[in-house]
Amino acid sequence: MSPVAQQAWTWFKRLAPWALAALVLALVARQARTVEWPAVWLALQALSIVQLLTAAGLALLSYGLVASFDLIGRRLTGHTLSAPRTLATAAISYAFNLNFGALVGGFGLRLRLYMRGGLSAPTVAQVIAHSMVTNWLGYLWVGGVVLLWAPPRLTGDWAQSDIALRAIGAAMIALALVYLALCGWSRQRELSWHGHTLALPGGRVALLQALLGGASWLLIGAIAWSLFGTRIDYPAVLGALLLAAVAGVLTHVPAGLGVLEAVFVATLGNRLPATEVLATVLAYRAAYYLMPLALALPAYAWSEAAARRGRRAE
Repeated sequence: MSPVAQQAWTWFKRLAPWALAALVLALVARQARTVEWPAVWLALQALSIVQLLTAAGLALLSYGLVASFDLIGRRLTGHTLSAPRTLATAAISYAFNLNFGALVGGFGLRLRLYMRGGLSAPTVAQVIAHSMVTNWLGYLWVGGVVLLWAPPRLTGDWAQSDIALRAIGAAMIALALVYLALCGWSRQRELSWHGHTLALPGGRVALLQALLGGASWLLIGAIAWSLFGTRIDYPAVLGALLLAAVAGVLTHVPAGLGVLEAVFVATLGNRLPATEVLATVLAYRAAYYLMPLALALPAYAWSEAAARRGRRAE
C-alpha cells in the first residue's frame, strides 16, 4: 500500500465510526419529532402487571447470568477473590455500565471494586477482557443466526436488503467459529491487538463462553418479548434488540438513550403502531436498566461505607 493510500485508510478508520454515529443520531432525532408522546403514555398504562413482573424477574435472572461471565475470568486468571464477591462486583458494575457507559461501569467501577479486593490492575484487565469476549462471542453467533434465519424488516431510512443482512449474519457466525477454532487448535495461545494481549482459553472454556454469551442475549431478548406479549414474534424482537445494541455502541450514548427506542420503532413499526412500540421499549428500559440500577446504587454505597470503616479500623 502506498503512503498516500495508507494515510487515507488511517483517516477513514478514524472518521468512519464518528460519521456512522452522527448518521444514527440524526435518524434518532428525526424519529423523535414524529412521535405522539401522549399516546405513548396511554399505551404504557395498558401493560399488565403480569407482563411487568415477568420482565423484572427475567431482568434479575439476566444480570445473574451476565455476572457469571466474570467467573470465567476468575478461573482463567486464578485470582482468589471469592465467587460471591466476584458475582456482586460484576452485577453492580454491569448496572452502572448499562446506564452510564463502559468507562464508568465496565472499566472504572470494576477496577475500583476489584482492586479493593486485592486484585492487581493487569488481572482486572484480563477479567474484563474475558467478560467482553464472552458477551460479544454470544452476540456474534446469536446475531448471525437471527440475520440468516429471520433478518429484521427495517423501514424508512434504516432499510437494508435481506441479502446484505444475511451476508453480515454469515460473517458474524464465521468470526465466532474462528475464535472457537483458535482456542481449540491454535498453537499460539495469545491474541494481540494494538499492544494489548489476551490469553486464549482452552476449547471447552471457549465453548462455555459461547453458550453463556448466547444465552445472555437470548434472555435479554425474552425480557423485551415478554412485554410485547403475543403481538410480535420472538425472533423479530430479538433482531431489533441486537441491532439496537450495536447502534448504541456506535453512538457512544450512555444507556443508548433514544437510540434503543428509535431502532425498535424502525424495526417493528410496520407491525405495531409506533406509540405501542415506544411504550413497550420504555417499560423494557425500566425493567432492564433502571430497576437493576436502583439495586446497584445502594449496594455500591454500602461497599464504599464498608471500605471506609475498614480503613478507620486499621
